[in-house]
Formats: sequence, C-alpha cells, structure tokens
Amino acid sequence: MGSTKRMTVSQALIEFLANQWTVDGIVRERTIPGVFGIFGHGNVAGIGQALKQLNVESPDLMPYYQARNEQAMVHQSVGYARIHRRRGTYASAASVGPGAANMLTGAAVATSNRLPALLLPSDTFATRVADPVLQQIEHPHDLGVQVTDAFRPVSRFFDRVQRPEQLYSIALAALRVLTDPVETGAVTIALPEDVQAEALDVPVEFLQPREWHIRRPRPDRDAIARAAAAIRAGKRPFIVAGGGVLYSDAENELRALVEATGIPVGTSQAGGGVLTWDHPQYLGGVGATGALAANRLAAEADVIIGIGTRYSDFTTASRTAFQNPDVTFVNINVAPFDAYKHGTQLPVVADAREAIVELTEALAGLRVDAGYAGRIAREKAEWDATVDAAFAPSGLALPGQPEIIGAVQQASAPEDVVVQAAGSLPGDLHKLWRVRDALGYHVEYAFSCMGYEIAGGIGVKRGLVAAGDDRDVIVMVGDGSYLMLNTELVTAVAEGIKVIVVLIQNHGYASIGHLSETVGSERFGTWYREYDGEARNFQGEKILPVDLAMNARSYGLDVIEVAPGASAIDDLKAAVARAKASDRSTFIHINSDPLIYAPDGAGWWDVPVPEVSTLESTQRARTEYLEQQKAQRPLLG
Repeated sequence: MGSTKRMTVSQALIEFLANQWTVDGIVRERTIPGVFGIFGHGNVAGIGQALKQLNVESPDLMPYYQARNEQAMVHQSVGYARIHRRRGTYASAASVGPGAANMLTGAAVATSNRLPALLLPSDTFATRVADPVLQQIEHPHDLGVQVTDAFRPVSRFFDRVQRPEQLYSIALAALRVLTDPVETGAVTIALPEDVQAEALDVPVEFLQPREWHIRRPRPDRDAIARAAAAIRAGKRPFIVAGGGVLYSDAENELRALVEATGIPVGTSQAGGGVLTWDHPQYLGGVGATGALAANRLAAEADVIIGIGTRYSDFTTASRTAFQNPDVTFVNINVAPFDAYKHGTQLPVVADAREAIVELTEALAGLRVDAGYAGRIAREKAEWDATVDAAFAPSGLALPGQPEIIGAVQQASAPEDVVVQAAGSLPGDLHKLWRVRDALGYHVEYAFSCMGYEIAGGIGVKRGLVAAGDDRDVIVMVGDGSYLMLNTELVTAVAEGIKVIVVLIQNHGYASIGHLSETVGSERFGTWYREYDGEARNFQGEKILPVDLAMNARSYGLDVIEVAPGASAIDDLKAAVARAKASDRSTFIHINSDPLIYAPDGAGWWDVPVPEVSTLESTQRARTEYLEQQKAQRPLLG
C-alpha cells in the first residue's frame, strides 16, 4: 500500500495544483503557476491557510497574489491564458456569497472565449451544522441551492467537494477539462467552508508531478481530401482565421499555405495576429467590425475556409457577410460543435496546425488566378490608404478615436501588445490596428466585457514576464469601461507590474451611443451628464466634474494628461514614448470627440428595432433595419 500524508482538503488541493504541468510538443510549463485570492470567512481558514502554510514551507511552489476584485482575478487569469496560448492559467479563490458571485462574470468571459481559468469559490457548510451562515442564500424549495450553483451554466466543468474523499476524482477531472483544447473554459470547484478544513490521508501519488499533454488531433484523411477538392473547385476562396490558429501555434503554417496558394485572409477579433498587417494576403478584420477589403471579398467568395473560428455574429456580420448564393463552407476546428456550423458538409475536425499542414500538401500546385490575385492586391492597397487617411492628424482640439489609435500605433513597438474588450474601441481596432506580431493583438470580444481591459492587461503582462518577455502591454480603454473596474491598477502598483493605460475620455458610452443613434434611440442614457431634474434624463450639456486622471494618480501611477488642442496627437505620441521608457505603470489621459467615427467597413450587426414607435427617429431606423435584414441568409453551405 502506498504512503499517505495527513492534510486538509485545502492543503491537498493547493499542493496538487502546484505539481500540474502542461506539455505541448517541446513546451512544458506550469498549468497553474499561482493563485489569486480574496479571503473571507468562507476560505480564510481553508484555502487561505493552505496558501500561507505552503508560503512558509516552500514559497516558490504555489505563489499567492492579491487582487482587489474577484471578477478581476478571473480576468487576469484569462489574459495570462491567451498570451500563453491556453497552456497555463491561474486559480482564483473567493469566499462565500458575494465573493463567489463576483466571479460569475469572469467565468462567463473565460468560457465564451474558450480560455482556461480555474475558479475555487467557497460554499456554505456541507454538514449544515451552522445553517444559515452569513452570506448564505436560502431557497425554501431547495436548501441545497447556493450561489455556487450559478456557476453551472457559465462553466465548462462544475463540481462540489461535499466529502473530502471526493477531492481526487474532482481535481483530476477539472484538470482534464482545463487542458483540453475542445472543452476548456471556466473550471469551477466549489469548496464548502467546513470541508476545506477537514483532514484526510492523501496518497502521495496524488501530490506528485503530473503532465497533461495537449491533444493535437490530425484530420481524417478523407475529410482533408473532400475539403481540398471543394477549394480546388472554387474560383474565389477566402479564409476566415480565428483564435484557434493562434492557440495551435499555426501562424507560420497559415502563412505558408496562403503564400503557396494566394488565398486571402480575413480575421475574427480572436484571430488578430495570425498574419502581420502588411502581408499581401491579409485583408484585415472580417464581419461587422471588419475592413472593407476583407468584407468585399468575403461577400463574393464561393468557398469560405474557416480555421479555428466559432463564427460569431460579428464574424458573419449577423449572417450577411457571405453573399455568394453558391458559397461552400470548409470548417477546420478542433471542436466538432464549431466545425459543423452553418450546415457545412465539409467539416474538418482537427487541430488547426495539423490540418493546415495536410491541407497545404493536398492543395499542392493550386494558385488563385491572376484576376483574383489582382483584385486582392487592389482591395488591400485601397484599404491601407483609407487607414492612412484615418490616422492622419486633423489638428482638431478634440481628436477622433481613429487618430488616437494611429498615434498609439506609431509610438508603440512592433512587438507591443494592445489590450481591449468593450465599447467602440474593439470595432475601431479591428479595422485600424496594424498588427505586427502574432501576440500583439489582444481583444476580448467573445463576451466583450466592460472592465476586462485593465485586469486582463495585467494578466497579459504577468504571462509575458513569466515567459521572459519584456515587451510592453498597452491597455486602451474608454471612460465608460474604465469606471466599471479600475481598482486592479492597485495590484499593478503593489507588485510593480508595468502596464501602459491609454484612457480615452469621451464622457459617456461611445459605442452604445452610436448604436443608439442607428436604432433610433438618439443616444438616450449614453452620455455622462448631470441629471436634469426637469427633463428627468441625463441628456443635458453639463459634463460631470469627474477627474479620472486624478483617480489614477491616487492609485500611485505615473499620470500624463494630454491637453486638448491642435498638438494633442503629437503630445500623445510623446506620452506613449515616455511611458515606454519608464519602468513604472503609466496612465495617459486624452480627451476625444466621440462623434468622429472610423471608416466604414460595410459590415452590419443585427440589433432589432421596434416594429412600432411614436418617435420619428425610431421609425426611420426601423425602415433601414428592414432593408438591411434582406441581406441575411441561413448559411446552409
């Protein structure tokens, strides 16, 4: 019989996590390199004690890190996971009730983005010896239902350790899902506060180093043959590349494929970076927020080759992007759920890199015709010129967001990482940001979570530091999203984690304000204004006397305020250069005009407009909506 070690459930779990390793080819790294934790009565004597004990006995084995908000802990984990191509992530421990509930949004971010995050929310007493406890939710119809049950629909794995002996099977199952390229997302292990402190004799084998090898399944031979035949039969093939290309380390293989065949590429938000912006076959983002070049060719394509994309409504422009009546879909995806989308009869269920390699071989000798190649080059050149014009300084006292993006772009280094998630910035970045490095574009857009940016950016920087990479992380954020969750800046200051935050102050919600106009709601409720008691709204002219630069300064960051004026863009470039030269976190504040928009990319997003209304603006929007809706198609190809 093997030897055992007397430990609490929490001690056993933390030591187990400290010995898990992810192996992806020649890459081997810690699956869980650390734990974020905010302690309360539900976990201070369990997980908290276990982390303290390990910190005393072996401080490098499982480092503990503070956070200021439970949601932000998970955002940091997601940012780290993406920059590590899903090979590693952090665990996040929270107390009972509100602490646990605060992580729900983070769990949804992880799961919707198919990025791993391990959540350890505390739960009420399994024995119910103290019932109800502080922060417990009581349901007369089911006394077993608690806050942690809300994690079930937003997690890819959920279980509750109700008895100490359950820990082994639950922990192993959780790590299997966490490291599975198909199943990964939020993995939740609920820990009742009494069970956390209970002891058991833990087999030493459970605590030994364990490797989890990333599956890279090769495609079925016949599936590749059918896909290649369909592509060869097409005249205007077009690739939609998603995040799966990056998670598979397949950008080099994709480049080889498109250089051999001449097939053009458009990217989803998650796919940004699969090709550099100046590659001849790269036409920019595709879909609702895409570039005009990519959307024009996607509309005419007779074969759409989706690689590692889940085909969100933004990628398909709410099913208006692909207009060829005879379009065929070849979907390459490690997840069957995504490979079979749009009714395709040509799914290729495989790892992106392995599939691209075999597809390249199957397409040997194929080259798009000269006419199509010329069209690709002309569309790209035209769009590049459009972006150049959008970046050109206007000399306005309040520059538009496109100018601001251009200035940050020009002042940054090719390898720097831009981080964003919500508002008008993701759409403008998708169109305008010229990605120069595979990992240089980090936009969380599956959940598009306001407040993700700062915490996610810190997670990205953690990931880079862990990999020995000293490139800068530039968080671009609007005032609306900043106000949602900015307190994690304290974490950056406390640990000396350098991030550069560019705050674009437009006194409201720029993205939803613009959308509100298009659907006939006239920007109602989207401005940050003083409340007008007579009109009973916030639509007046009195801007709030809120000083976000002072807020950031109070956290301990270096702050650079770019004053409105004709030199604002030049001053912004200088500010970014100064921030890059510093070894401290820097907050750059610039005012913008939210009514200056990025160039039109001919994408559409389906947001239903009321059928009836007394507002003329809504009536006009309804007419336009019905006209746009005519372009939608079922995409059964």
